[in-house]
Amino acid sequence: MFLSACQSVQPNNSPYQSDLAMSDLIEYALSLEGTPYKYGGTSPDSGFDCSGFVGHVFKHSLDKSLPRSSDDISRVGVMQKPGMLRPGDLVFYNTLHKANSHVGIYLGDGQFVHSPGRGKAVTVANMNESYWRKRYNGARRINP
Repeated sequence: MFLSACQSVQPNNSPYQSDLAMSDLIEYALSLEGTPYKYGGTSPDSGFDCSGFVGHVFKHSLDKSLPRSSDDISRVGVMQKPGMLRPGDLVFYNTLHKANSHVGIYLGDGQFVHSPGRGKAVTVANMNESYWRKRYNGARRINP
């Protein structure tokens, strides 16, 4: 099952230069829950699309600029196997009949936070739900 392959790893085994930085990134991302979806949105004031949300969180928390589209973001960082996912990794999905058309931030324990789409808001989702499991394209790690 996918969840068992995506169990979070204890922070003392983390490859990140700063566990505190990734913890802050996750905390900030979760603080944006409820921010409405807006196509092309990159701001908590006006709303986010999926890549705008991820880009904003990484810029605000780590001062890391990411490419604007989820497909372009999918080429940054280091590819991760499902069993190697750690909080702060980016997870990619095929939601528009195109690989890497959606991106979110892995939280651990098979959960990720994302800006899902029109009429919705930033929320936490379970990677093991059938919808997400069928559309999973992979993950990337962006080190701070």
